[in-house]
Amino acid sequence: MRIAMIGHKRIPSREGGIEIVVEELATRMAARGEQVVAYNRKGHNVAGERFDNESNKNDKPFTYKGVKVIPVTTIDAKGLAALTSSFFATIKAIKAHPDVIHYHAEGPCVPLRLAHWAGIRTVATIHGLDWQRAKWGRFASTYLKLGERTAATCADEVIVLSRNVQQYFKDMYGRDVRFIPNGIERNTSVPADEITRKHGLKKDGYILFLGRIVPEKGVHYLIEAFKRLDTDKKLVIAGGSSDSSEYYDTIKAAAQADPRIVLTGFTEGQELAELYSNAYVYVLPSDLEGMPMSLLEAMSYGNCCLTSDIPECAEVLEDHGVTFRKGDVDDLTDKLNALLNDSSRVKSLKATAADYITAKYSWDRVVDRTLALYHGEAA
Repeated sequence: MRIAMIGHKRIPSREGGIEIVVEELATRMAARGEQVVAYNRKGHNVAGERFDNESNKNDKPFTYKGVKVIPVTTIDAKGLAALTSSFFATIKAIKAHPDVIHYHAEGPCVPLRLAHWAGIRTVATIHGLDWQRAKWGRFASTYLKLGERTAATCADEVIVLSRNVQQYFKDMYGRDVRFIPNGIERNTSVPADEITRKHGLKKDGYILFLGRIVPEKGVHYLIEAFKRLDTDKKLVIAGGSSDSSEYYDTIKAAAQADPRIVLTGFTEGQELAELYSNAYVYVLPSDLEGMPMSLLEAMSYGNCCLTSDIPECAEVLEDHGVTFRKGDVDDLTDKLNALLNDSSRVKSLKATAADYITAKYSWDRVVDRTLALYHGEAA
């Protein structure tokens, strides 16, 4: 089967959860013998040019783990990158006439209508209700909502990552969509080495947030709550900005007032593995999520996780983690303080996290169900 993937920034890349999902789907499908083409945006890594790899630097088509990767013209500016890259990718894909085009995220779904008119089967994965994100202005939010509406009305199949968003599509558009959550594999913990040399971090010596530094992730709640705590543990904020440099600057300013707070910037590779492996508690205080890959990853390393009680996080955790009321700094402070003073509970949650999350979410099942949708079968 010939499959086109559109909507991610680049693969291989850890610029966001969508990139991780597309890489997993594309490479696993290629390993099963499918012909997969992924259309990459041109331009630098959102975290900065120094994090560029072959996916940024290569202007010509290349092959990555059996996937043909084709860079497409991109206007690398806020609000325009997704618009332009998805349009030009769609034009290229229509010319190649694959069996199915799989769009990822709301904004890139706007040109899906062109593929629909061309008679190509289309599948759209809505990774989250992106138009709600605080970083976008009125024009961008309107454009994202148009992509959502296009997917709901034109796509042959729509995939969502949470029951909450599945109900939203039913209520808003009268559309039955497919709930296919992301997958995860078990990760092996590694000792603190690089993070000790670079940041002075030791096993169980810090609370960890890892993700994009954007308003909807709620990092400001976490910093405010942490400053109220009487603890010698550090707070590590790991991640880069994404079209939200002003917010990132406010986070840096807030962190400077407390020497216990460490900002690592964008992280990947060995440093990323060490951060996950040695945290005392992982915290995700988001106001808005699709299905947070960082939470799945944190649990796959055996972390005790504390998240906001939004459905997209609570569905993942069930009773294998701790939640606080979304946006409630007082409740977040109380829950963090309770975990800091109850190491036995933290150890208990850590002991079951990896087994639970890897049994619940499987990439093989995700690929099976997605390929079934491509073929027009029940997922």
